[in-house]
Amino acid sequence: MDQFRPSPANSSPLTPLSFLDRCATVYGDCPSVVYGDTTYTWNETRRRILQVASSISNFGIKRNDVVSVVAPNVPAMYELYFAIPMAGAIINSINTRLDARTVSVILSHSESKLVFVDYQSVSIILDAIAMFSPGIQKPMLVLITDDGSTPQSMVGFRCTYESMVENGDPGFNWIRPVSEWDPMTLNYTSGTTSSPKGVVHSHRGMFLIAVDSLIEWSVPKQPVYLWTLPMFHANGWSYTWGTAAVGATNICLRKFDGAVVYDAINKHGVTHMCGAPVVLNMLSNVPNVKPLKKPVNIMTAGAPPPAAVLARAESLGFIVSHGYGLTEIGGLTVTCAWKQKWNRFPATERARLKARQGVRTVAFTDMDVVDPESGLSVTRDGSTLGEVVLRGGCVMLGYFKDPVGTTKCMRENGWFYTGDVAVMHPDGYLEIKDRSKDVIISGGENLSSVEVESVLYTHPAVNEAAVVARADDHWGETPCAFVSLKAEMVGKVTEREVAEYCRGKLPGFMVPKTVVFKEELPKTSTGKIQKFILREMAKAMGPNTRNSRL
Repeated sequence: MDQFRPSPANSSPLTPLSFLDRCATVYGDCPSVVYGDTTYTWNETRRRILQVASSISNFGIKRNDVVSVVAPNVPAMYELYFAIPMAGAIINSINTRLDARTVSVILSHSESKLVFVDYQSVSIILDAIAMFSPGIQKPMLVLITDDGSTPQSMVGFRCTYESMVENGDPGFNWIRPVSEWDPMTLNYTSGTTSSPKGVVHSHRGMFLIAVDSLIEWSVPKQPVYLWTLPMFHANGWSYTWGTAAVGATNICLRKFDGAVVYDAINKHGVTHMCGAPVVLNMLSNVPNVKPLKKPVNIMTAGAPPPAAVLARAESLGFIVSHGYGLTEIGGLTVTCAWKQKWNRFPATERARLKARQGVRTVAFTDMDVVDPESGLSVTRDGSTLGEVVLRGGCVMLGYFKDPVGTTKCMRENGWFYTGDVAVMHPDGYLEIKDRSKDVIISGGENLSSVEVESVLYTHPAVNEAAVVARADDHWGETPCAFVSLKAEMVGKVTEREVAEYCRGKLPGFMVPKTVVFKEELPKTSTGKIQKFILREMAKAMGPNTRNSRL
């Protein structure tokens, strides 16, 4: 068997860009993208993408140049996930809610040559570029408008997006990767830890995670996919390309709003959508909401979802699937694979089981929970804490311009160390307990902020909750809960009452010693609560004393 070796016939580079040509052949006359009153077919979407890719190339953009996008979930954003890499460039999608200083850092660090800018983000981009240090080359700018019109003032912009479509070559021979390991995407982490890093993924990695995500979620051919998850968040968990593989109809929304989501579900017959647990919470709390006429599959990830939130969402007709991933993995590689026998359990038990992150997906290599010092697997008892480690084909190539950071998390033992704290249950299912920096050590006891938050979410008055450590003059640290209340409950419940509610459901050392009511908790654009901001607030309060406890 030694004579068998890879050959050109079996070694074509894997890339999710290949989904587009097949999709246009099979589903060419079917709807691809719907936005307001605009509907494109897959033939039209493919043509538009090739025309934009051609125009990008004509701008002098070369292979492996970085091209950035600052836009919400609009058709141009979806098209650019194909057009930019089809021009040989690396797509860098930027969070639309970042401030000008952070955007300036990202554009400078990535050495972006071209930036596509939605009309609502123009001022931030212009301010960001004005902050460039002397000598740094300014990128070209292209304006994305909703109606395709050219505004009276184009100062600072080379052209509009639609003019690139009009002037591009629909017969453009797109630039294929030389190697499947060629970089394809550059994503900066969302900022929950206040230190975003540039994550680089390959064509191979994005192909694997896109196919794997479709298989694991049992996505059928021609689903109707509603874009409630920002595409810029880890490339829409790979569904930006995955929807093309199955000929989906992509329903685009410029902004998330609970009532608008329900309208879109009913109008378009939505079958699938994704979102962080905060999306589930918002959908569950829409006033006077009625159960769905037809079930809608929703994949949630990004933070451990409270069991109470899961139960409320499912009572409305959402079929919730739960997964786990990171920007560094490109999507979800651990999911709570559901067992039929669990359907016979009470609703509360089903929600508790579904709140677990689960097992590795079929195309991923391995995952484990290990002692961070010894590297040995923790006991599978559902209580011993350890760090989540992963390995598989969609793990990032590394952090851009950060070899030290890359080496720190991608160890020589072949594992990617996530920094997430978890337990492994006896049945082999993983359950995240915290980020390592969010574990609270009170009187020598390690306690999970996630467990405290899960109890807080069961309180009928609580809308959102997040728990961080606050310095304590006796215990070292104690839990500090930041809570937003449902609108109708504001002024009807006290901080002490919330703490007492927890006291009946948690060990004493886990009960919040401080409860702070906030109108709204600080979040990233993808709904992750920014605990580093809350930790600063808790720090500013000073140490908790015996006299100041609830």
